Amino acid sequence: MSFTGEYHHNLDAKGRLIIPAKFRDQLGMEFTVTRSLDGCLAMYASREWEALEDKLNALPMTNEKARSLKRFLLGSANTCELDKQGRILIPQVLREKAGLDKDITLLGVGDHIEIWNADLYNEKYNFDDEEALEADWEGLGI
Repeated sequence: MSFTGEYHHNLDAKGRLIIPAKFRDQLGMEFTVTRSLDGCLAMYASREWEALEDKLNALPMTNEKARSLKRFLLGSANTCELDKQGRILIPQVLREKAGLDKDITLLGVGDHIEIWNADLYNEKYNFDDEEALEADWEGLGI
């Protein structure tokens, strides 16, 4: 399963977000939304979330960084379900942590979907500088 593509939607007044049909087909009816390390939210299909959760649970409890990462990802994780209109309700605490207000960018990034405040995404990730991108890709061996 690989999520790809960029979509733009709005949060409604109740904090609900329409999930694009292409993503709904891969996500199924129930999935997990949690915080991400980049200031957005991350949405995982059940199978992908379970694999990540298994890795997190295998980390040693004696490692402070492991405990911190588990608190961050597992402590903010919420199971979400699609309603009949293909929307999810994003919990208020997660909306606040990610700065989600109205304009939203959904971005497929392989094994999960990122949910961004559209302005923040555009500010952080300007892909117009092709030379800088090329240097980054070369540094990663791509």
